[in-house]
Amino acid sequence: MNAIRKRKIAKIENEYVQQSEQAMILEKRKRKMLFRRLAVFSVFFLIVSIIMISTFLSRTSALEEKLAEREQLEQQLANLEREQKHLEEEIVKLNDEEYIAKLARRDYFLSQEGEIIFNIPEKE
Repeated sequence: MNAIRKRKIAKIENEYVQQSEQAMILEKRKRKMLFRRLAVFSVFFLIVSIIMISTFLSRTSALEEKLAEREQLEQQLANLEREQKHLEEEIVKLNDEEYIAKLARRDYFLSQEGEIIFNIPEKE
């Protein structure tokens, strides 16, 4: 019975009703466009955020690698400086003739005149 009554009701077709319907349609379009713009902005913001976070993480890992490499190179530099100091001391010692004679007797079993060299095996 309600369906029959609704069919019999006539729609008012005047200027005010048409303007209000157009205003409602326009409001729906504006709201729809607003949601679309917000969705596009949200997607854009999400993409930019993901790019920034991934860049930050990659830069952080690269920085950690560089710091580890730097520490390793600093240790290597310290070792080389110790070796250089040792070699410089060796150069100074090699300019001394007594040191050279001592090395020759110890390493090459050379002896001075009248000297006898005994080779004693080291105890294990």
